[in-house]
Amino acid sequence: MPTIDCNGVTLYYELSGQEGPPLAMVHGAWWSHRSWEVVAPALSRSVRLLTYDRRGHSDSQRPEGPLLIRNDVADLASLIEQLDLAPAWVAGVSSGASVVLRLAGERPELLRGAIVHEPALFGLLADDPEAAAMLDIVRDRLRAIVERIGSGDHAGAARQFVETVGGTPGRWDQLSDDYQQILIENAPAFAQGVQDSEALVFDLAWLAGFSKPMLLTHGDQSPAFYGEVVRRVAAAVPHAEVLAFEGAAHVPQRTHPEAYAEAVTSFIQVQGGAA
Repeated sequence: MPTIDCNGVTLYYELSGQEGPPLAMVHGAWWSHRSWEVVAPALSRSVRLLTYDRRGHSDSQRPEGPLLIRNDVADLASLIEQLDLAPAWVAGVSSGASVVLRLAGERPELLRGAIVHEPALFGLLADDPEAAAMLDIVRDRLRAIVERIGSGDHAGAARQFVETVGGTPGRWDQLSDDYQQILIENAPAFAQGVQDSEALVFDLAWLAGFSKPMLLTHGDQSPAFYGEVVRRVAAAVPHAEVLAFEGAAHVPQRTHPEAYAEAVTSFIQVQGGAA
């Protein structure tokens, strides 16, 4: 297995595609590099594709203690630098999208552009009275899921996450057995990540200096709070483009792979792979 040491942790990664600009993909909590396996063949035809397991997930090393988003950002920067991919396109979903936005703010020189789907930055809604009810729902759901993981019911917790936080009731039974197993084995990583007080927080001023292309996406079947987070990020980055995936929710790369791959490749091509 190809592995690389980043900031004291060994990460599993895969590189595919021979031509085109580099594109690094950052999976969300619970997932692994296999989150992208359905779209990877289409993407690899036009980019050099990097997928990897974030620390604590699947084939990467599982450190003790909380999994901190600041470490995920540092890991991604290290991967891009060590694999000589800078500047790279970087795409992420959910908490992976949060990692991408933080990297865009901290190390814009490493990016050609960012493609972000429904970042889990619910702290952006804290000052909105209308969002209070949505935030309470999110907190209650996350608390119940973490308690379930603590009780040892990793399968039940994974199902609950997919069907409540992901906003897709019935979706769990549509997943393949091996994909369900990925989520179940990464339940402890989710519980470790929830311990990070910074994970859901983001200062939009961090993006003030980011002038590279950005595509913000959301699913029209996702819970409303994801769309509101995307709207706020878009307001802070006026040059960003916004796209809604029709009929999709929180993981379009799995449920609507053709539409997701087309959106990513088209955006990169229109931007000319700009560095």
